[in-house]
Amino acid sequence: MEKVGDGERWGDKKETFTAWCNSHLRKAGTQIENIEEDFRDGLKLMLLLEVISGERLAKPERGKMRVHKISNVNKALDFIASKGVKLVSIGAEEIVDGNVKMTLGMIWTIILRFAIQDISVEETSAKEGLLLWCQRKTAPYKNVNIQNFHISWKDGLGFCALIHRHRPELIDYGKLRKDDPLTNLNTAFDVAEKYLDIPKMLDAEDIVGTARPDEKAIMTYVSSFYHAFSGAQKAETAANRICKVLAVNQENEQLMEDYEKLASDLLEWIRRTIPWLENRAPENTMHAMQQKLEDFRDYRRLHKPPKVQEKCQLEINFNTLQTKLRLSNRPAFMPSEGRMVSDINNAWGCLEQAEKGYEEWLLNEIRRLERLDHLAEKFRQKASIHEAWTDGKEAMLRQKDYETATLSEIKALLKKHEAFESDLAAHQDRVEQIAAIAQELNELDYYDSPSVNARCQKICDQWDNLGALTQKRREALERTEKLLETIDQLYLEYAKRAAPFNNWMEGAMEDLQDTFIVHTIEEIQGLTTAHEQFKATLPDADKERLAILGIHNEVSKIVQTYHVNMAGTNPYTTITPQEINGKWDHVRQLVPRRDQALTEEHARQQHNERLRKQFAAQANVIGPWIQTKMEEIGRISIEMHGTLEDQLSHLRQYEKSIVNYKPKIDQLEGDHQLIQEALIFDNKHTNYTMEHIRVGWEQLLTTIARTINEVENQILTRDAKGISQEQMNEFRASFNHFDRDHSGTLGPEEFKACLISLGYDIGNDPQGEAEFARIMSIVDPNRLGVVTFQAFIDFMSRETADTDTADQVMASFKILAGDKNYITVDELRRELPPDQAEYCIARMAPYSGPDAVPGALDYMSFSTALYGESDL
Repeated sequence: MEKVGDGERWGDKKETFTAWCNSHLRKAGTQIENIEEDFRDGLKLMLLLEVISGERLAKPERGKMRVHKISNVNKALDFIASKGVKLVSIGAEEIVDGNVKMTLGMIWTIILRFAIQDISVEETSAKEGLLLWCQRKTAPYKNVNIQNFHISWKDGLGFCALIHRHRPELIDYGKLRKDDPLTNLNTAFDVAEKYLDIPKMLDAEDIVGTARPDEKAIMTYVSSFYHAFSGAQKAETAANRICKVLAVNQENEQLMEDYEKLASDLLEWIRRTIPWLENRAPENTMHAMQQKLEDFRDYRRLHKPPKVQEKCQLEINFNTLQTKLRLSNRPAFMPSEGRMVSDINNAWGCLEQAEKGYEEWLLNEIRRLERLDHLAEKFRQKASIHEAWTDGKEAMLRQKDYETATLSEIKALLKKHEAFESDLAAHQDRVEQIAAIAQELNELDYYDSPSVNARCQKICDQWDNLGALTQKRREALERTEKLLETIDQLYLEYAKRAAPFNNWMEGAMEDLQDTFIVHTIEEIQGLTTAHEQFKATLPDADKERLAILGIHNEVSKIVQTYHVNMAGTNPYTTITPQEINGKWDHVRQLVPRRDQALTEEHARQQHNERLRKQFAAQANVIGPWIQTKMEEIGRISIEMHGTLEDQLSHLRQYEKSIVNYKPKIDQLEGDHQLIQEALIFDNKHTNYTMEHIRVGWEQLLTTIARTINEVENQILTRDAKGISQEQMNEFRASFNHFDRDHSGTLGPEEFKACLISLGYDIGNDPQGEAEFARIMSIVDPNRLGVVTFQAFIDFMSRETADTDTADQVMASFKILAGDKNYITVDELRRELPPDQAEYCIARMAPYSGPDAVPGALDYMSFSTALYGESDL
């Protein structure tokens, strides 16, 4: 309420109030010269109120009559009263009559209401707020002490300090002196009028010459400074908002660059590793293949685990970045083509598939080489035995001894040849075995197949030649048989029985020296049984040996008795009793060696069986433990026991217990290595392989890390969006209710039903379908067809939260630009910190509007680009 008192010296304020009114009326294109005369008709008074309030008053009366003027003044006074000002002792008639005191009192009321009353600093208002504002702005100036609106301003330094604080380039404050108030006041008044559009409302000499300057005049003039500089405060607020937005954008860009680099490095490692794992170039030796297996173990133990951690960290970084983008109202991050999380997972799957195939190939190759070494040794043994037998046979068959032989000698030669044919037929099986082994070595791609084939071909060619020579000699002997009749039946019987017995001994020696390869106790037991059966035939064989030696002894007796000239040798065979006894002794020596070899192999297979059971005992515990932990983590992630912090703490305890379980995995790896070194390829005691355990362990580590990250993101979303624990529980309960398969995600129809349960009006009409499609594009930007709980929480919080928008940032830039549609480089560098100013300059496009000036920048397109509404 403002009351105009009789004792108030209003005349001293006339010049100040007139200047104040003109500073506003100038905006409407008019001025006043005599304040009490120019406001009498009420027209300029109404215009002044419209300018300073920004509102339209009632339509004025244009008549010249007194009643019209009183009506206009009353409209103005009513408008003032509508703003909460109670006028006392001021009436329309006094204003129309040109009452100076009443007119100036009314102007002071207007100044108080529209220039001073709205000033608020720390919950103070009007005069106290304006005084506090002045004290705050001049606080850094030691020679300025503003305590009131009269004598504190006499030296002029207060006015100069206000200008220098906001526009330091306008006044060289260091050159001002406190003992020169006139210069200080005139400097401030001139600068304010010239550069700040504040008219001279005060006279410097009056202020200096008056013991106590007029308080209302000083307040009126100071309030003009407040309003002139209030725009700077808006600019400061706008700059802060822009700085905040740009800082978030810069941080997100750095996170995107980090993701791209980490994803690129991981994909490059996978790209380099897969060709190595897909290399199926076989080695020729067992040692080389075992070295490859050792290199693969090093890859599994040393090279792959860090990459597993990198992949897990990459997924965590990606989820955190997406959460931050959603919280800052930014579009979802779309990595470069080929670097999506799904691309990395696909590449990782290819890597693991290559790993599995490579390990299987290594083991198969080792089995193949082991088989090849065994076959090659068997081929060499049989070939050596055969070559030893055929040595000299061709020369024997080519002899012409029958041409000069006696009848008895011819018959002897014929019988000897029949014995040889019997022996030749007995060796047919060995030749076929040699050819079959050579064929198998070729089919298994034996590295030394050329030499094997050459040797086999030589044996076959020699065998064919022996057959032809045998047939040719028989024909020659049969032609001579008519001339020769004497034959020693005993030698013939000896030869016929000695030859197969000799073959039997050679076969027995070959079998007893034959190498064997087994993988189970049952196989070694089968070999042991066969060996025992062989030993059971030795007594009968010994009887046959004694019988054959008896025939030879009988021949010797006949020769001695009848003095037969046999030249000391059996004409039918080259097998001597000494040779039979030597081979028999050798067979008897080989039997215990075979016993020892079978016993040692049986012990080795028992050791292998213990390794199998030792591995199975641990695997049958670790496998179910991993599955149980996976199920428990899944239950924690969908249940609502306690706060998110409680869930996070519970998950971290699970993570710690899982990490502490790692030594058992390492122990199992050690047992697995022993099994592989022992060349054990199967285990009937467990269904778990080391590959199953490794994959399960890696999935468990990835799942616990991903679940912890999801809860952390939910906490981040809750804190950033101000979601209460009750709201979070309600969201989780709704989500779980519709997640009927407990997969942790909702399909489109489940998500739609969930939204309807929460109060969203989504109809089945085209409009409702369009709205639901819009919501799905927010919660499922990658169009995977599922909605995660994190995306659901982000959407629910986003619907109610107040975040920065492109329009708000655009409005902030417009304040910095002084309401222009463009902004200049100088304005950006003056209002923003250097690094963020340069960030804007580098990314803003040139402004091309009709009001463009050289160097103008388009802040509108830049603002929309920050929020993904256009390209930055």
